Amino acid sequence: MIKTIIIDDEQHCTDVVLKLTSSYPDVFNVLGTFNTVEAGIEGTKSLQPELVFLDVMIGNQTGFDYLKQIEHINFNVIFTTAFETYAVEAFRFSALDYLLKPIDKDDFHATVLKLQKVVETSHLKNKIDVLFHNLKVKNALKRISIATPDGYVFVEVSDILYCNADINYTHIYTKQGDKITTSKTLKTFDKLLSNNHFFRVHNSYLVNLNYVTKYTKGKGGYVTMEDNKNIDVSIRRKEEFIQRFIKIS
Repeated sequence: MIKTIIIDDEQHCTDVVLKLTSSYPDVFNVLGTFNTVEAGIEGTKSLQPELVFLDVMIGNQTGFDYLKQIEHINFNVIFTTAFETYAVEAFRFSALDYLLKPIDKDDFHATVLKLQKVVETSHLKNKIDVLFHNLKVKNALKRISIATPDGYVFVEVSDILYCNADINYTHIYTKQGDKITTSKTLKTFDKLLSNNHFFRVHNSYLVNLNYVTKYTKGKGGYVTMEDNKNIDVSIRRKEEFIQRFIKIS
């Protein structure tokens, strides 16, 4: 049996992996589940797993933050990711295993078959380095999967106008007029979309610069979005915003 841990900040995603692994009692011995990078690191040190199911986005951090803090990666990693399109290609090119959320039973079975053939860890660090490079050099995300209370919504990144923080939630507004609410923080989307012409103009707002129709000067000023929404620009982000806005205009 493979000593296994799960690191994912969304309980329903952890529950899905637990249910799937329980269908293979002779393959997986799940030792623990963790919902933060820090807890995952401590769990890895104490439990010494042979396999980690690792979410790509973990709260305000990433699975890469976790891996960078592990001194010796002597276990296999299967990434669980809501990324679509280019990121999936990056995983393929780096020869790392991944499962796309929502996790499909057949995809999981295929992963189990691979695990039963070989548990390969010797080149894992190199594969992760390649993945990180692929993720950075690709032009942009094309589509993302957003976890909602009812399941997942798949959204074209180019359709997102702006994201708004609301205490423990983020509201995502699209050019089609949709409002999608998720428990992921705005900081999570800031990290995810930073290479896609999105800019954090304010603590509460992340805007798609492609849909900014006007910037009005002021103390910090404000932007007008394509849907006529006015959004304040914070004073400390004003100069960087103007530079970024000029570049794509």
